[in-house]
Amino acid sequence: MEIEKLNLLGAYVAIFILITSSLIFTFRLLNLGIAEYWTGIAFMLSAFPILYLIYSSSNVDRPTLYYIQLVLMIGFIILEFILDYILKVDFRHTKWMAISYALFFFASTGGMIGVASQAGKSWSIISVVLFIIMFGLAFFQRAKTGM
Repeated sequence: MEIEKLNLLGAYVAIFILITSSLIFTFRLLNLGIAEYWTGIAFMLSAFPILYLIYSSSNVDRPTLYYIQLVLMIGFIILEFILDYILKVDFRHTKWMAISYALFFFASTGGMIGVASQAGKSWSIISVVLFIIMFGLAFFQRAKTGM
């Protein structure tokens, strides 16, 4: 796959992750558990194109930071899957676990801005705006629901 198509795929995946994250927070605010659950599934399925980006980018000269950003996102998706979908751990009410989880979440989703920026300035701007919206929703949702 040529580099421009890889860059666009990365931008699409980053935008998808930021939008689905915002939707999860919105559904949680609206107490729409089923919608939140299925949006979370869609969010986790983004792991597959991320793995493809990691694999395909090995033929392209990418900075190490690009791989770190993608691996962070994969790591967060795996953690999310294990905690919320397999073990069903109620960790959001334990302060140190919630803070650690939030730091990991914002580091991984923030890294998606860097992935999107590979496709150009406009993708970078779109991803920054979506990140800010997601960030605001996350904290508003946490203040309102405690989760």
